[in-house]
Amino acid sequence: MILTLANQKGGVGKTTLSINLAHAIALSEKRVLLVDADPQASASTWAAARETPSPFPVIGMARNTLHRDLLPLLENYDHCIIDSPPRVSALSKSAILASDLVLIPVQPSSYDVWAAAETVQLIEEAQQFKPEIKALFCINRKVVNTAIGQEIEAALADYPFQIIKSTVGQRIAFAESSAGYSVFELAPASTAAKEIKALSQEILKLLGVEAW
Repeated sequence: MILTLANQKGGVGKTTLSINLAHAIALSEKRVLLVDADPQASASTWAAARETPSPFPVIGMARNTLHRDLLPLLENYDHCIIDSPPRVSALSKSAILASDLVLIPVQPSSYDVWAAAETVQLIEEAQQFKPEIKALFCINRKVVNTAIGQEIEAALADYPFQIIKSTVGQRIAFAESSAGYSVFELAPASTAAKEIKALSQEILKLLGVEAW
């Protein structure tokens, strides 16, 4: 499975989701590769900040030819997660073309809903070359029991992609684990860890991959 986290808007939590999803899947004893396709290299910086080896390899590959260059590297892995960049259309499109599934993280705000249009367009363009690419929205940093949290699903209904059932809340554990750790290392029993595990399992099932 190749999963790309994509959104042309910055600050939606792509890197945090990428890292934690990679660790969730790695904990199921699967070989996972995290590809940092963002020129800002946030995932690579996360890996470099660790005091112990990462539970999964992280490589930088911010190239417009990512969809071609990545394939030879995947022979030794069961799954690959790509953290794609904001505001770099050509590079994002290459990451999308490499994917089996594109997950579009969207925060519960009107601006995030409006900004999603550019990412949707990139995916639809990529699907013209690779029709089998699947795409789903993921509601990230959801604040429970708020009106905007409840309205986001209705607001996204105008787009051609569905919303994955699993949501991820606004959790302190994600902020605390950002300096070289995942929530599974610092807060394995937290709600944050449970949400990421549920999201990873749903993704794998949607793609017909055996989940643990």
